[in-house]
Amino acid sequence: MLNILWRNIKWRFQNPLSIIVTILQPLIWLVMYSAVAGQAMKKTGIGNYTAFILPGIVVLVTFSACSSGGIINFIMKSNGSFYRILIAPVKRKDVVLGQMLEAILVSFIEVTILFVISLLFSVRVGSGFLGVLLIILLIFLTAFFMSGLAYFISLLLPNEVIYETIMNAIVLPIFFLSTALFPPESLSGGLAIAVNLNPFTHIINSLRRIILGGELLIADILPVIILFTVMCLGSFMLAMWKLKKETLQ
Repeated sequence: MLNILWRNIKWRFQNPLSIIVTILQPLIWLVMYSAVAGQAMKKTGIGNYTAFILPGIVVLVTFSACSSGGIINFIMKSNGSFYRILIAPVKRKDVVLGQMLEAILVSFIEVTILFVISLLFSVRVGSGFLGVLLIILLIFLTAFFMSGLAYFISLLLPNEVIYETIMNAIVLPIFFLSTALFPPESLSGGLAIAVNLNPFTHIINSLRRIILGGELLIADILPVIILFTVMCLGSFMLAMWKLKKETLQ
């Protein structure tokens, strides 16, 4: 697992453009959108709109980093290394975990960059050290789920063009049908129901409560952690199942 992780990390840093591209759009959202929309959102009582949208941007950059991790499978297939790994004496779970952990590591690197930049906009974690630990846990669960899903989808599809199209079709609706950019109180009707059914809404709300210094209630955070733990196991099992099918072909 560590060998595969290190192999993918070397590829990533030999191709730093993959990191720049995946963090560029979220940075634009964080800096430019918060500056423009923040003026209008002051009427809703939101003081620091950059702090308000930071949780949603964190989730978006995690999506982007994990989605780009799936591209590695297509590169490995094109140069033949994917098939060499399949016949090597390596456990299938180590193959999957090694690649997933690389996407998770890149997610944390990019999230750290976001938090550092957000300091320039007076964003602070209001819940202290415990809040920081909870943020790390929630980001890890988000990245683990998305990296497993991206790995599974990348093995389903014939090329990276279709893969990127499918991932955008998944990621963008998830992002916009959440509370990433607007407070839940501004939503009503069927849209409010759709947003509440989106599991990432609850990740974003939890991160926002932690960053803004809201009261941390176990009854609010624990169900989100349990839900995403189950989702992580599900995406990992899907990735494992598809890789084993590749081995049998």
